[in-house]
Amino acid sequence: MPELPEVETIKRQLEKKLPGKEIEKVQIIDCPNADKRIRALSGIKILKVRRRAKTLIVDLNNDKSLLIHLKLTGQLIFRKNAGKERFTRVLFYLSSGGLLFNDMRKFGFIKLVPTENVEKEIHEKYGPEPFDKDFTLKIFEEILVRKKKSKIKPLLMDQKVISGLGNIYAQEACFIAGIKPGRTAGSLDKKEQTRLYSAIKKVLLSAIKFHGTSFDSIYVDAYGQPGGFGQRLYVYQQEKCKRCGQTLKSLRLGGRGTWYCGRCQN
Repeated sequence: MPELPEVETIKRQLEKKLPGKEIEKVQIIDCPNADKRIRALSGIKILKVRRRAKTLIVDLNNDKSLLIHLKLTGQLIFRKNAGKERFTRVLFYLSSGGLLFNDMRKFGFIKLVPTENVEKEIHEKYGPEPFDKDFTLKIFEEILVRKKKSKIKPLLMDQKVISGLGNIYAQEACFIAGIKPGRTAGSLDKKEQTRLYSAIKKVLLSAIKFHGTSFDSIYVDAYGQPGGFGQRLYVYQQEKCKRCGQTLKSLRLGGRGTWYCGRCQN
């Protein structure tokens, strides 16, 4: 599933391409989770593209907004020439080019909501984002105290607590901070809390810089290109630690595979 860096990459690219373009036609090809009302958006212009957690928000000039979530295998790709691809589920024909919503497994969704309701539909369902101004070290420490019995990695992935982090970057942040992902939040001392707080921001900024992580053809950016952060991963789906060379250990936390270094992480 695309995480914050992947969705942020797509948002940044689309906000350079979509604002000002008019939707000429919307074709729902095979998307059970697409709001059927989007077929009536012909003649509507795109105003802005933004993001909240892992959801893309496209504001329109009819006081409505599209909420787009890629889920496991979704893609949102801008093409100069609109045309259906193998897994295209929804196709937006624009005044210049086209926007393809591709989704192999068809778990992703497109909703149409009044723009004034976006806060209720999206924002209120998520915790603070790592780059929010009010996501301070103090707030992070308070979260760890409040959730002291929770294990670190599943806690970082809980979207109601902190939004945007998923399986990849939660593991990477733990490694950078030198903390085993299976430890409880309450076991971290002040220095470890500070290291983890900084590590979350560091890994996300780096992943955004390289347009996210691709392991296969599933995740691509808004231009259909793979992300370049995969070769810079420390532990996620790796065999040996890139710092000490020791074989990495693995366990399951929250039902997800988790890799860590028994020497570099305490």
